[in-house]
Amino acid sequence: MYDLIIKNGQLVTPDRIYKADIAIKDGKYSAFLSPESDAQAKEIIDAKGNYVFPGIIDCHAHMNEPGFEYREDFETGSRAAAVAGCTTLIDMPLNNNPSLMNKEIFDLKLGKISRHAVVDYALWGGIVGDYNDSPDSVKNNMNDLVELHKCGVAAFKGFTCPNGDLFPTVNLGNIRKALEILKPYNALCGFHCEEFGQVREREREAKAKKDRTDKEKIRDFLDSHDVWTEYVATKNVIDMARATGARVHICHVSHPMVAQVVKDAIYEGLAVTAETCPHYLGFTEDFVFEKGAPAKCTPPMRKKEDMEKLWDYVLDGTLSCVGSDHSPAADDEKDNNTKDIWHAWGGLNSIQFFLPMMFDMVVHKKGLSPTLISKVMDYNPAKVFGLYGRKGAFEIGFDADAVILDPEKSWKCNQKELLTKGHVSCFDKLEGKGTPICTVIRGKIVAENGMYKEDAIGYGEYITPVK
Repeated sequence: MYDLIIKNGQLVTPDRIYKADIAIKDGKYSAFLSPESDAQAKEIIDAKGNYVFPGIIDCHAHMNEPGFEYREDFETGSRAAAVAGCTTLIDMPLNNNPSLMNKEIFDLKLGKISRHAVVDYALWGGIVGDYNDSPDSVKNNMNDLVELHKCGVAAFKGFTCPNGDLFPTVNLGNIRKALEILKPYNALCGFHCEEFGQVREREREAKAKKDRTDKEKIRDFLDSHDVWTEYVATKNVIDMARATGARVHICHVSHPMVAQVVKDAIYEGLAVTAETCPHYLGFTEDFVFEKGAPAKCTPPMRKKEDMEKLWDYVLDGTLSCVGSDHSPAADDEKDNNTKDIWHAWGGLNSIQFFLPMMFDMVVHKKGLSPTLISKVMDYNPAKVFGLYGRKGAFEIGFDADAVILDPEKSWKCNQKELLTKGHVSCFDKLEGKGTPICTVIRGKIVAENGMYKEDAIGYGEYITPVK
């Protein structure tokens, strides 16, 4: 007898959709059965003909613990993720205090988040550099990278743009050194690519302008983070990948010009991967003018023609992963009444609508197959971040993670009802179709019909790359 059977579902893989019943035993996929099977289980879930995905992997999320729990912690963030069909989060090393940049901090962080994570989680480790002038600034952590890798982090993250004292910017020397250190371990190094000098100079010039309206300030902000800042930094990082032969991942690509640089590198044979986010695929700079502070993020959203062209690079596999880049804030940090675009927090509260937004865009707006969702939010992230073997596919022996999604069920974002700690989202009042109705992690139902299960708090496990 099985522990759980999910019956009457349409299983969605990267290359096909088929009908099968999922049999689960001891938290693993045990069998994929004919719909006519009379197999027995302790518990039965009737998927009622809806789509079943092998658990969504969010490869880019900021849960903010430790240090900034007033914005988000693993309990509030992961319960929202579970309701959205996400079964594995790969958490960024910032915004944390302290940031995740050595084993001591790793032990501190794991001890905190393991108590109340609803979903399974892997961790990005940090690569920090020498750019900041402050005497209180953290210095580079090149001597800690190998030990941090041995802690089982899925990847490493560095910032090429101004980023504050808690997670100092990396210069090209830091990048090259980190890649040289980590290449023997085949470790993946991801980068937020906006070139430091351009951003700092353009922001300084923009902020010096007097008597600017809110709309003019938004224009100044967008221009300070234009595509050339992203393009130049991406080329620099890829040059360092070329110089060292190491694995590099370009985070949250926002523009087709940047995606083409990645595509050229892949064609050359370099070990380069890249991701984008739903807000770059479905929203434009007009949305920033409309929403103001709640829609501030970097890189910012681009022009409509750029957004449309970016889809080509998702479809051809250049942008192999889609992550939420959930980076929440306290409500007052996103308040248009008290914060202009320069003083607002730069990040989006998005995780609770990560899968619903993508499904609505892919299937209902673009008329594409749900298999694309399985490819860029399951299979590819599992492969890129070393989790394949446990996560990302319907395979015997893999973790029995699944999300049942009703493709015709409507949803609407109401920021007052978000399960995240903050309740300001630029996606407030956004509507679409395609709603997760049941989320299963390792054979356990952790969320159902828009609400997480109380007994799932603390159920999430730390996941390390499969050897």
